[in-house]
Amino acid sequence: MTRFFMGVLATLVIGVALGAAAVYSGTLDVAADTPHSRLVYQIIETAREQSIDRHARDLAVPANLADTERIRRGAGNYAAMCAACHLAPGKADSEIRMGLYPEPPDLARPEEETVAEMAARHFWIIKHGIKASGMPAWSRGGIEDAAIWDLVAFIQKVPSLSAEQYVALVESSEGHSHGGLLAAEAGHPDEAHMPSPGNADSHEHSHSGGHEH
Repeated sequence: MTRFFMGVLATLVIGVALGAAAVYSGTLDVAADTPHSRLVYQIIETAREQSIDRHARDLAVPANLADTERIRRGAGNYAAMCAACHLAPGKADSEIRMGLYPEPPDLARPEEETVAEMAARHFWIIKHGIKASGMPAWSRGGIEDAAIWDLVAFIQKVPSLSAEQYVALVESSEGHSHGGLLAAEAGHPDEAHMPSPGNADSHEHSHSGGHEH
């Protein structure tokens, strides 16, 4: 029995030593354009999904997510904060989304889960973000829970919108407007971050003579 435990201990020590060697040698490829192996990706994905489900399951979802005013308020923030990575009706892809790994979900496509399940997940993800994924914890910038629920309300609506309806909702909103850091510094809604709803990136790019905005 002692020999067995010594063998297990030796295996663990060798494993730790090999792991440390891989980390400190710089041979691990952290480039975003080099995907994880299938096994590593499945482990990370499973850990992520289980963690989100656990933390979001007890959230109380507001009963008025279908309220038109809540959806309207969320439209401007979605266009400013989310559309570049998560797309919008009529938007096939974006530069930043194509370069992110893992690729952010296209929120303009219908979800298979129920509205209540996805609403709680979306709220938790928007508020807390996801480590090493490019998804920020928007609450760190000061966005309050009520504005996050407005965003969630709009996200629930996005898959059913045409490109024209999306543009109309964004234009009817106050733009990037919430009680966060930018609004506090400016003393008013952040109108400078009001995007052009017809272009989710709100930028025009020219790659022939540099990256112009």
